[in-house]
Amino acid sequence: MQPIHMPFWQQQALSLEAEYTPIELTQAVTADICIVGGGYTGLWSAIKLKQSKPDLRIVIVEAKLCGSGASGRNGGCMLTWSTKYPSLARLFGEEEAGRLVTASENAVYEMDAFCKEHKIECELRVDGTYYTASNNAQIGSMDSIVSQLTAKKLNSWTKQPLEKVQRATGSYAHLEGLYSPAAGSVQPGKLVRGLKTTAEKLGITIFENSPMSTLIEGQPATVVTSKGRVNASKVVLATNAWMPSQFREFARSVTLVSSDMLITQPIPALLKTIGLETGCAVVDSRTFVHYYRTTEDGRLMMGKGGNMFAFANKVSPAFDQPSRYQPILQSALNKFFPSIPWHKVDTTWTGPSDRSVSGFPFFGYLRENPNIIYGLGYSGNGVVQTYLGANIIRSLVLEEDDEWSRSGLAQGPRGQFPPEPIRWIGAMTVRNAIRRKEAAEDTNKSPWWFDKQLAKLAASAGKSDK
Repeated sequence: MQPIHMPFWQQQALSLEAEYTPIELTQAVTADICIVGGGYTGLWSAIKLKQSKPDLRIVIVEAKLCGSGASGRNGGCMLTWSTKYPSLARLFGEEEAGRLVTASENAVYEMDAFCKEHKIECELRVDGTYYTASNNAQIGSMDSIVSQLTAKKLNSWTKQPLEKVQRATGSYAHLEGLYSPAAGSVQPGKLVRGLKTTAEKLGITIFENSPMSTLIEGQPATVVTSKGRVNASKVVLATNAWMPSQFREFARSVTLVSSDMLITQPIPALLKTIGLETGCAVVDSRTFVHYYRTTEDGRLMMGKGGNMFAFANKVSPAFDQPSRYQPILQSALNKFFPSIPWHKVDTTWTGPSDRSVSGFPFFGYLRENPNIIYGLGYSGNGVVQTYLGANIIRSLVLEEDDEWSRSGLAQGPRGQFPPEPIRWIGAMTVRNAIRRKEAAEDTNKSPWWFDKQLAKLAASAGKSDK
């Protein structure tokens, strides 16, 4: 059996907590609210609930350490919903779509202000993002979206001269680029650990290494762990990619897909030569995107979405190992940065993304229990969007009638994937079609008609993980 591989970001963050000893739940406790899951969704929700009502007794139970899941192993690109405006408008109407786009862009600045106020040192840099074309077929892919955003006075994107795009992104592989200032990057492990510390300072109790074994529905509801239990008036389920294996209701609501990442050794001089000197996030326009950004200590992080699909949505040990797709990552590194040799790569890792049918997260009440609230399905866009998801959870928990509780995102999942094994076979068929289509486009060849039609099935739900 291969050893468990702790993702790079989490290693960095935990190295700053040398004297830290996690506290396990070993007895029965009572709370107003018990949140299951100590990642971004759970921590932001706890903090926003506590800020709204300081007297609330809030307990978080986390299976491992806060940040052990997707929150501590994503790419750290802080992106918004602006590129998904057409899909939002189709699903929820133009007014709600505009509100969500604006809220997602504001969230970038609000998160930055929060981290500064609470002294969370997480390398958060609001340096914007470039959305690019990395082959001829991708050129113009943002035109319609920008036109719609402009018509609604929502547009933050500006098309940049090609020379500026290639200089700012550090790569001649980009053939077109648009820039938005409402984005950036963050060290995800340090952010989640910083949120944990902030939550505890606010009076929120956090138990780690305390996985939920059973949820007993009722009033109060009871969250049972191996050594203790929490009796709570309300429960929030925030385990995201792990939710389908815990609750059969979500078995077909999402499909788990990996995003695979590499990070180099510190190479600040080389990055400066290339032109990468900010925390700007760079994403290309393919369905399973390439994405990259630098770190404050002079490393390059690069990722590729849409690789491993989990059969029956089981979070297998492969998600805790170095990436199985190192050849794909090596090919991407060589495509964008031929001057960076593979031996400069420090490590690789894998993260699970809970991709919904719509490409957007969804929230609601478990089995219509008004005291059990859930949220999942961030579809690879959770760094900023979990901050917004916490607004929905806060409103649902506090039973408030506002724009968040009335949002279309708060009406449960939209659609289902087919049952197994059809879902997995279908996912692999579509994935392979997308790979063939994009490989052909990279060499300026015309893809097969059949591959183009299959690729539309994934493109309709939006892009993959960042």
